[in-house]
Amino acid sequence: MMDAVSQHLTKRVQCFAADWQWRINSNVAIKFLYDCIEQNKPVTIFGTAFSFVHLLDLLKTTRLKHALPDGSAAMKTGGYKGRSREVPKTELHRSINNKLGIPEKLITSEYGMCELSSQAYDGALTHTNTVPHLFRFPPGARARVVSPETMQEVKLGETGLLQITDLANVGSVLSILTEDLACRYDNGFELQGRAELAKSRGCSLMNFTYA
Repeated sequence: MMDAVSQHLTKRVQCFAADWQWRINSNVAIKFLYDCIEQNKPVTIFGTAFSFVHLLDLLKTTRLKHALPDGSAAMKTGGYKGRSREVPKTELHRSINNKLGIPEKLITSEYGMCELSSQAYDGALTHTNTVPHLFRFPPGARARVVSPETMQEVKLGETGLLQITDLANVGSVLSILTEDLACRYDNGFELQGRAELAKSRGCSLMNFTYA
């Protein structure tokens, strides 16, 4: 996914500051952030939730002299998967703001999975995001919040399992019932974590190694 984003932003300087074991290269990450500050160039930071926790912990011992330039933004994806301590969303956004100087209104989250061709976002980078941060899929995908007992859609404001129908899943399963909990709103859904006893899933759990 990050490779596709980098190809789309080919006119901008890019920096991959993690290895195939999902570990942050602290020297590369800190140097790039310092360069952005010194050159007064806004930066958009993409990473998993646990990678942001690792980066913020790193910044406790290596403090930036100044906040990142105006216009900087962040997009996080994925959960914690046991790769770091879990931090509530509001606390994580507050820490990103405090340590990196990125306004909370310019922090966006992405929701997706390998089984889906479409992704949902809870806002748009460079635009003010609403509170609560509600996820929305593009028109070709539909999210329903259903009761695990009846499989019927829950009422507005209630929590249930997230079910996603994705028309872009050509040649694959059309609808997926996840083990993610969500609260239903009339214009989106708010993630509430994983269902009890649900196993951790996600590409960030894969242990990539070079052949």
